[in-house]
Amino acid sequence: MPVARRRPHHLDPVLLLVVAVGGGVGTCARYALSNALLPEHGLPVGTLTANLVGAFLLGVLLELLVRAGRETRGRRVLRLGVGTGFMGGFTTFSSLALEVERLLQDGRVGLALAYGLGSVVVGFALCLAGVMLSARHHRRLGVLLPRDPDAPEPGL
Repeated sequence: MPVARRRPHHLDPVLLLVVAVGGGVGTCARYALSNALLPEHGLPVGTLTANLVGAFLLGVLLELLVRAGRETRGRRVLRLGVGTGFMGGFTTFSSLALEVERLLQDGRVGLALAYGLGSVVVGFALCLAGVMLSARHHRRLGVLLPRDPDAPEPGL
């Protein structure tokens, strides 16, 4: 019996739509946040907040999906819609780069370096914190990672 060939994710119109809708919603949320949190002393607080909150939430989401088990169609839609789409639209490397460049043009080298490097380093730390917090929460609930049936038995 022939094996059904699956369409690659990037060619699946439903998944493309999920990512596009998630990205649109995420971008609108970032825009609203950036308008609510105006720059302070030259620091783009809105972009910084979106990037750091997004990094943390992405860590939480990815840990939740790992603990849920193998990727199903529904989990794929969640991962792509929320992770790639929403979080991709909510967070923004391009705005970070543009704002660092503007700070450099204004002669604010120290602030530009602190903002650029701090965003990356603190963002990574918050993503890791999201993973760890989510894992700890699941351990408290007694939710263990599902065992991969294809993995060798422990101790073998």
